[in-house]
Amino acid sequence: MASAPDVPLNGNLARWGYVVSQYPATNHTFILREIRTLRRLGFNIDVVSIRSPDRPLDTLSQDEAEEAALTYSVLANGWLRILGINLATLLKRPIGYLRGLLYALQLMEWDLRRVLPFAAYFAEAVVAGSYLMSRGVRHAHTHFASTVTLLMARVFPIGFSATFHGPDEFNDVVGFHMAAKVEKARWISTISHFAASQTMKASLPVYWNKIHPLPLGVDPGAFAPRHAAVKTPTPGTFNVLCVGRLASAKAQHILIEAIGRIVALGRSGIKLTLVGAGPERASLEETVARRNLMPYVDFAGACNHDRVIEFYAQTDVFAMASFAEGIPVVLMEAMAMEIPCVATWITGIPELIRGEVDGLLVPPADPDALAAAILRLMDDPALGARLGKSARQKVLAEYNLSRNTERLAEVFRNPIGKKGA
Repeated sequence: MASAPDVPLNGNLARWGYVVSQYPATNHTFILREIRTLRRLGFNIDVVSIRSPDRPLDTLSQDEAEEAALTYSVLANGWLRILGINLATLLKRPIGYLRGLLYALQLMEWDLRRVLPFAAYFAEAVVAGSYLMSRGVRHAHTHFASTVTLLMARVFPIGFSATFHGPDEFNDVVGFHMAAKVEKARWISTISHFAASQTMKASLPVYWNKIHPLPLGVDPGAFAPRHAAVKTPTPGTFNVLCVGRLASAKAQHILIEAIGRIVALGRSGIKLTLVGAGPERASLEETVARRNLMPYVDFAGACNHDRVIEFYAQTDVFAMASFAEGIPVVLMEAMAMEIPCVATWITGIPELIRGEVDGLLVPPADPDALAAAILRLMDDPALGARLGKSARQKVLAEYNLSRNTERLAEVFRNPIGKKGA
């Protein structure tokens, strides 16, 4: 690999690039917060998004609209323009272009069945790199676009780093080219120690010093405590909230089954609100109808973040039944607002929630245990208040956005010498 030129690893002296799969996007608001916080810390950041925003521009929040205006979208060029940029790059830097193309063929192991996706990755990498080179960027960080960024670094004299979230990256570390990415990157950040362990497992020990566990975070000022005092039991609805993509990994079917068990016990005052969109919506709606749970489950669809905060303010419990997660930022948001949380004890979640201290943890794929945990909180408001207060303190101590982004900035400036805790 041609090494990137030595540039000052300092946000005040060098331009930095971010390469992301889609920006802005409803499910990736933490990337927006990270970038905007880094800018406030003095970093000059140029963002490249492979795809355009996930919603029409006139529906974006103010922060999202500002970011969309500053973001270069690769696919917005159209494929004729993308091919033109590739041809121009081949003529301008033929050695780098052919080196990157050969590397793409090596990554796909010369398997012709994989030509189309890798051709797309490579073409996108050339467009992203051409733009960043024109902006004077010589280092790019990536979320969810690490294969494109890996190829980009073979064509252009641009170093790169990446954040690995999990769990998807760890399902097929060979197909994800995890070892190659750790080897070629200047450094890797992971959002949890669990993710760091999986990254180390998939890479050579000689490169482990590049891996930095750096948790994400939320702004505790933006997510202020919702209740000033312990709620007293009152007649009415007990609101359960789940925010997340409607996808199989999120296991909303299990959560709906838990609500069904609670209703079957005669606790008809419960209401579950699912905020999010995704491929499982039709199946989830069918389950709700089949179980005659329509009065107890609402589908709110995808919402901008200001609307999501309104849902937080109205809820009594935040619940997640996930089969697979990184560390959900939505859990951090709920915890910062002192909302008692119930979640499964999987992957990195126990790093965020200590069972019976900051929230309740239950086994995955167990609707009875999930129902029992929700019932405990229905019947014991003091327990919910205690867990909520502890949860906010945990966020303040370990998942504060400003503090954790400052730690990320330190790794930008000193990528090998100082690792995150």
